[in-house]
Amino acid sequence: MGMKIIGLLGSPLVKGNTAKLLDQALRGAADAGCEVEKIVVPFLDFSPCMEIMYCKEHETCKMKDDMTPIYEKFRDVDSVIVATPVMTMGIPGKLKGFMDRFQVYFMAKFVRKQPLVAPEKKKHRRGLYIGISGMNLPYVFDGAKMTVQAFFQITDCKYWDELLIRDMDTIQDITMKPELIEMAYKKGYELGRLLFEENEAGTSAS
Repeated sequence: MGMKIIGLLGSPLVKGNTAKLLDQALRGAADAGCEVEKIVVPFLDFSPCMEIMYCKEHETCKMKDDMTPIYEKFRDVDSVIVATPVMTMGIPGKLKGFMDRFQVYFMAKFVRKQPLVAPEKKKHRRGLYIGISGMNLPYVFDGAKMTVQAFFQITDCKYWDELLIRDMDTIQDITMKPELIEMAYKKGYELGRLLFEENEAGTSAS
């Protein structure tokens, strides 16, 4: 069985700098032998969490929208990449709303003590965070990183690695920094390589 990585794009600019970095990371993971899927979060049609608390007792959300099939995808995925620009010292609203809707996973894991992620999946699930910021401030990623870390914890992905790029207002076009494009590729490849090797080892052992 192949290993799958989902990439979440927090920017609506599918040809923008964040998207280019995510595409490189996913290309690296694919070259390492993994199946990859990109989800452009701003294009999804869903409402924010309304705290209905239906998920306190059930494995899904009472609201039915584009989030409904994504809950199942995240049960089966082997690792996740979150790529997003910094907005107002945090992550964009649509991506934050997407993460908030994972209250379904929070309730299962921390309230019912019945995580939706199987133990054998949890062992190797990793999260990679790719972030860009227009500003060149030492603390500019603090808020966004805390949110991404919380999301990874809720969805049983170990916060594995990151690529954080400041001063995009000066850089403008990420393709003018080929070393950063290459770094995104290498991080995606390494993420995929680890998953592929673990899968191969598990198959051989069985």
